[in-house]
Amino acid sequence: MNQRDDISLLLTATAFAADKHCNQRRKDKQASPYINHPIALANVLKNEGGIADAKVLAAAMLHDTIEDTDATPEELEAVFGKEIAGIVLEVTDDKSLPKAERKRLQVEHACSISHRAKLVKLADKICNLRDLLASPPAAWSEKRIEEYFDWARDVVEGLRGSNAPLERVFDALYGQRQETLKR
Repeated sequence: MNQRDDISLLLTATAFAADKHCNQRRKDKQASPYINHPIALANVLKNEGGIADAKVLAAAMLHDTIEDTDATPEELEAVFGKEIAGIVLEVTDDKSLPKAERKRLQVEHACSISHRAKLVKLADKICNLRDLLASPPAAWSEKRIEEYFDWARDVVEGLRGSNAPLERVFDALYGQRQETLKR
């Protein structure tokens, strides 16, 4: 795919995600538009992880569309192809399962997903930790935040070896939370 095609792919993925997430808000105090989250993932991947693979960046933009919107795997495959749809499916939780089971499966499957899916998952955990440090959901207790950080660390352990710069970013964010707890 040439550069022009890559740009077209990213713009199409961004527009698709913006449309699908248009009425959703994040759980932070400001109730930020949800689309900020996938944009942040793509930004982290490119500008902190050095990832230039347009399919990974597009999958980052689309990573929550199946899980959190009416988008279907078939729709993603029709618009973006089998590879991108496959990456998104690898990072999609089965919402029919209880939350505790979904979290357990993320930890269990982290080491066996594709390299591209590992990059998206790692960027997702980085962005979620950043959001929790900057503006946690008002309804979340300190204990719940701490549990999320520890669970994210467990997921990331299975992603190790996928991108050293991103792993260092994650570790620094995790360490920041630990320092906060010591105070």
